[in-house]
Amino acid sequence: MSGLAERLREVRERIARAGRNPDDVTIVAVTKGLDAAACREAIDAGLAVLGENRVQEALEKMAVVQGAAWHLIGHLQTNKVRQAAGRFALIQTVDSPHLVEALARIAPAQPVLIEVNVAREPQKSGVDPGSAHELIDTAARMLDLKGLMAMGPTRGDPGPAFRELARMRNEAEQRLGRALPWLSMGMSGDFEAALAAGSTMVRLGQALFGPRPN
Repeated sequence: MSGLAERLREVRERIARAGRNPDDVTIVAVTKGLDAAACREAIDAGLAVLGENRVQEALEKMAVVQGAAWHLIGHLQTNKVRQAAGRFALIQTVDSPHLVEALARIAPAQPVLIEVNVAREPQKSGVDPGSAHELIDTAARMLDLKGLMAMGPTRGDPGPAFRELARMRNEAEQRLGRALPWLSMGMSGDFEAALAAGSTMVRLGQALFGPRPN
């Protein structure tokens, strides 16, 4: 068994130990900085969703790697919207009305998540939780809104932040009168806490691929 296959098996076991059915949790394999061969290895191991932080790097890999759904999981700059819109299976990092409007002008059917800064850390992207409900409602009118996304806090217990995002998603479902099935929260260092809070999608790099080269 390859190193990646073994680490994927361990991740699925950790998901099960967290009380969740691994089949109900989407694993986004974070392939930032990895080459096309590593992306193909991930697909061959059964990882059907690949996540990239930078639009240009993602597009270069999409051109030569087949068989994956590609998610944009890094901050989307407005000057990259034209390149990104309609190219990704999911853009997870929509965090402003301006970005919603820019995407909608080009690809109104684009599936998106709203990124919320529930960690309340200035270095992190995401709409402020106090403004999130308005942005969620706007995105639901103009794009194909699938749910919410967040990063946990840099330090301390991530549970409260993740539970806040889950509550926000539940409130949005009631307000909109429809399901928002994707709750993307949890990375290699905190995904069990995210799963306990109801995450349906985890974004894993080091847990799958090991430490990245400098």
